[in-house]
Amino acid sequence: MRNLVIALVCVMGCGTEPGGGGPPTEFPYPEIPADQQRAGDPAKGYDYLINGGYITCGIPRSIAPGGSAMDLMAGRTGDNASLPYYWSAATSKEGVRVVSANCLFCHAGRINGQLVVGLGGADRDFTQDQVGLLDLAMNLVSDPLEKQELTRFRERVLAIADYSRTLTIGVNPADSFTAALAAHRDPTTLAWSNEPLLPLPPPTVVPVDTPPWWRMSKKHAMFYNASGRGDHARIMMAASLLCTDSVEEAQKIDEAFVDVRAWIETGVQVPKWPFGIDATLATKGKPVFEATCAKCHGTYGEGGIYPNQLVPLADVGTDGLLTTGDTQFSERYVNWFNTSFWGQVSRWEPSVGYVAPPLDGIWATAPYLHNGSVPTIAALLDSSKRPKYWVRTFDSTDYDPAALGWKFTKLDYGQASEPTTNARVKIYDTTLPGYTNTGHTFGDDLSDDDRRAVLEYLKTL
Repeated sequence: MRNLVIALVCVMGCGTEPGGGGPPTEFPYPEIPADQQRAGDPAKGYDYLINGGYITCGIPRSIAPGGSAMDLMAGRTGDNASLPYYWSAATSKEGVRVVSANCLFCHAGRINGQLVVGLGGADRDFTQDQVGLLDLAMNLVSDPLEKQELTRFRERVLAIADYSRTLTIGVNPADSFTAALAAHRDPTTLAWSNEPLLPLPPPTVVPVDTPPWWRMSKKHAMFYNASGRGDHARIMMAASLLCTDSVEEAQKIDEAFVDVRAWIETGVQVPKWPFGIDATLATKGKPVFEATCAKCHGTYGEGGIYPNQLVPLADVGTDGLLTTGDTQFSERYVNWFNTSFWGQVSRWEPSVGYVAPPLDGIWATAPYLHNGSVPTIAALLDSSKRPKYWVRTFDSTDYDPAALGWKFTKLDYGQASEPTTNARVKIYDTTLPGYTNTGHTFGDDLSDDDRRAVLEYLKTL
């Protein structure tokens, strides 16, 4: 369930004059080097992804509701066949069948009504009180072993509860609650402690937008801030921090995730633009893109190059809380990771900046920037169009093909002025810490015609 997150950024001076020039012949920052990856079997990896029991704590299977018809997924077997695609069944170390969220809870989403595995779940709701829901579930369990397992799961969820709740629907708290999980585990044995072994993060949950998995075939560093180096498979199975209580158990999951990584890097398909394209306008947009954005985001088509660059925060100007705040990339958690089972073959190397991602399938990945603060690419390329307060419909069929992103309603008030909780959590308020929509203003100098041409070109990627 780890979110493999990256930001849509470019740098000051990335291009030449708007509308002129050609493909870049050099890139402004040093390339993030590639690391050797273990070979795996993609077919086995996909089966393990949708059927494997890699999250070994949860609610008892006996009280787990089945999935609706629209949430069932072909290829799932056993207990999983009747569960929604984002839940999986596993057997706990005490022999109890349990159900918990799997990777697809964050790494699958809908666009135009179609479920796309590998698309970040931009409609997930992390604003709810999960502990309260587990307390209600406790009343449904009578079997002593099942009650014991539910109690264990509740303890884990309670430990990270303050670091798992975002202020708005659609953003992800993974970088905050991973820090809390690390604080409760011994790095050598992975044994769980109900009392934190490291100072916990501050209560401000840093929001991130879950990016698509298809970018991983090009990326050398997994996360926004160029962290996540070394062996990617081991980092991908870090969601097991919630439940995995021994190195032996972690090793078994790690062996299977070598195959999962192989599928993510070879089997995830980039969704094609489903609407019409003005070929003439797209052709005009390509040289504008190459002159304005390609030195950071790369070039596309035959001979295309993705430069794998980290852009300093001072250059991109976007919200810096993820790189400067107290998340899993703070020094104490970096040290924990690098000395733990994960650090045997992988490493955190956070930087104060963001990786400019490849833009394949960019049309499907709204909202934009690392915190999801900009609803459309049109607003990304023209900062004057970015709403200060906004609400989207969370309807995957309500897409704006002209602006490339979600249709939204602009408000003239933020969360503090909304008394109703259900309405408040739907408001994206860019005045809140970590939620700002500043920076990445490199499209502001383009003419309206050039911006329209770039938007049309991006549909072809």
